[in-house]
Amino acid sequence: MQLTKYAHSCVRVDHDGGVLVIDPGVFSDPVALDGADAVLITHEHPDHLNLEAITRQLDRRPFTVHGPASLSTALGDAAETLVPVQAGESFTAAGVAVRAYGGRHAVIHPDIPVVENLGFLINDVVYHPGDSLVVPDVPVDTLFAPIHAPWSKFSEVVDFIRAVAPRRAYALHDALLNDKGYAVLDRQYTALSHTDYRRLEPGTRLDA
Repeated sequence: MQLTKYAHSCVRVDHDGGVLVIDPGVFSDPVALDGADAVLITHEHPDHLNLEAITRQLDRRPFTVHGPASLSTALGDAAETLVPVQAGESFTAAGVAVRAYGGRHAVIHPDIPVVENLGFLINDVVYHPGDSLVVPDVPVDTLFAPIHAPWSKFSEVVDFIRAVAPRRAYALHDALLNDKGYAVLDRQYTALSHTDYRRLEPGTRLDA
């Protein structure tokens, strides 16, 4: 299984000839969707769901979109491709085993409605939590950790990484940072996460 980390929260999974793309949002390169057989969307916010890019790719080749039922509104005319998923459900997408966790987005502010959010465990190896800090109930080898967001607090993210206790962790959800922010957070997460923590440049590929 090969992973490609694109900007912000987008991760592409190539496995046994199948292509699975997670959270192709407006901050990531639409090329991540090239050849996609299935797409996982953790929640409806545009930094995780680039509707224009998904619609354009659907015009080239069909694929299914898996995610919370609430995505049906955000997907507009592409809603017919949606396969609704609930927390606790296991399914197969693009030939890859997936298990869904969580159910709710982290609270940004009490005045902002909380939307549905699912974390996805890929092939029992890779965990992408979307915009939440839900800890899966099984061991995780590779964690993509959301390191910066309007809803997040550094200490809580550190504790989340420690609780998951992966062999390695990679930065996720970082498009709002500049170079100074990267330098500070990379140093702190490396020192405190108790695992092999790294931030990958967009387009970096690795095996899982």
